[in-house]
Amino acid sequence: MKHLLALAGMDDVMGPLAIIALVVILLLIIISCIKIVPQATAFVVERLGAYIGTWGVGLHFKTPFVDKVARRVNLKEQVIDFKPQPVITKDNVTMQIDTVVFFQITDPKLYAYGVENPLMAIENLTATTLRNIIGELELDQTLTSREIINTKMRTQLDVATDPWGIKVNRVELKNIIPPREIQDSMEKQMKAERERREKILQAEGEKKSTILVAEGNKEKAILDAEAEKQAAILRAEAKKEAMVREAEGQATAILKVQQAQAESIRLIKEAGADSAVLQIKSLEAFTKAADGKATKIIIPSEIQGLAGALAALKETVKE
Repeated sequence: MKHLLALAGMDDVMGPLAIIALVVILLLIIISCIKIVPQATAFVVERLGAYIGTWGVGLHFKTPFVDKVARRVNLKEQVIDFKPQPVITKDNVTMQIDTVVFFQITDPKLYAYGVENPLMAIENLTATTLRNIIGELELDQTLTSREIINTKMRTQLDVATDPWGIKVNRVELKNIIPPREIQDSMEKQMKAERERREKILQAEGEKKSTILVAEGNKEKAILDAEAEKQAAILRAEAKKEAMVREAEGQATAILKVQQAQAESIRLIKEAGADSAVLQIKSLEAFTKAADGKATKIIIPSEIQGLAGALAALKETVKE
């Protein structure tokens, strides 16, 4: 009887616990069926192993035990840096080239089911495409046509990866490493080119310096000539001014002398002097004029007669 009562008590306890456990399990199942897809991500969903759709950003519910998220796909642009690949140019030069590929997944379904390992497939495809393109170019073309190689690789890779739901946006040749002996030759060539350019720049600098010096000398000569011209003009003007002033002074002096003589004659006339006195005064004036620097003197006829009379008187006195 006691055992029956104990069993009945246990049944009473286990009933609520079982219900609680069942509720918890149901909640866990419901929670596990709730899926939130973040930004720039897509979920590839399968039902019983078959593809049923692709979930975009947002809240989604899946059927328990039937549906599953087969793959989470990153829709952001991705970058793969591949290790250097040995390639041979058209002129049989082996070099190492490493590439960087920028790609983006555009179709999650094709990306999930198109190829087994998409990244490895892109790497192998990149190496093959690079060898094909470089094999058509010589060494110099390879070194100088990087942009053309990038464009060709991007175009060919984009076409090849389209069935995988991948779009190749850019392909960049990161490093082109030729053999050591070719690198040494290129360094010598670059050094010679730098020295040539340096000599050209030095020669151009000397030429410009010579031109500047010549222009400076020319400008100085022009300024000196202009200064000499101005000085000559000023000297000529000063000499002209001095001569004018000297002539004006002489004219003024002559005018004053004449005025004084006229005044003297006027006073003598007013005093009632006869012609003999006037002739003597004229002779005195002539004597003063003869003391000057004039080289040629014109003697009036009256003074000539007076001079003759004085000479005759002098001879008489001597006798």
